[in-house]
Amino acid sequence: MRLMVARCTVDYEGRLQAHLPEAVRLIMIKADGCVAIHADGGAYKPLNWMNAPNTVTEEEGRWLITNPKGESLNVEIHEILSDTKWEMGIDPGLRKDGVEAHLQELLAADPTTLGEELSLVRREFPTDIGPVDLLCRNADGTAVAIEVKRRGEIDGVEQLLRYLERMERDPALRGIQGILAAQSVKPQARVFAESRGIRWVEIDYDSLRGIERAQMSLFD
Repeated sequence: MRLMVARCTVDYEGRLQAHLPEAVRLIMIKADGCVAIHADGGAYKPLNWMNAPNTVTEEEGRWLITNPKGESLNVEIHEILSDTKWEMGIDPGLRKDGVEAHLQELLAADPTTLGEELSLVRREFPTDIGPVDLLCRNADGTAVAIEVKRRGEIDGVEQLLRYLERMERDPALRGIQGILAAQSVKPQARVFAESRGIRWVEIDYDSLRGIERAQMSLFD
């Protein structure tokens, strides 16, 4: 990962146009090619970003980031205050809390509760940037990656998009689809997911647990 603190201006062109006037910001380039530009505020959300795959062209005082969709991020560097690189290695992935892990377990036992004919291939399917929660196949045999969250937010959609981009490179998974499954999905995440071709599903934890209890009673 490369971290640069610099006085810069930023211009985005793509689905719309956006301009960040000159100010000191953190520019982050991750090993997978994701680029994010942060201010010293605004919590975790960057001011602007480009998801992988990207092409980063570095010139004197200027970075140009482009992607296959025709989007571009032009970063004009006026003053560099810090510029460092870090080798972070492979991340083991996020460890789920009790409810989230149980949701994953219940959905793995019966993925058809997500509203279509799905059969489980594997839980915690590995990618080079971490494991996706569930890998399934639908009735047509198409691969479906499912990310399970308690709360579905924009960062969950972005996480699933990164997994899908990696998995699409595998010929056996070509054409893979994505589902974000959560107890609640925020409106912004719904819009973002739909714009990227990802289906979102709100799941009822208590109902899933009821199914589990019924199965347990059946075999008591």
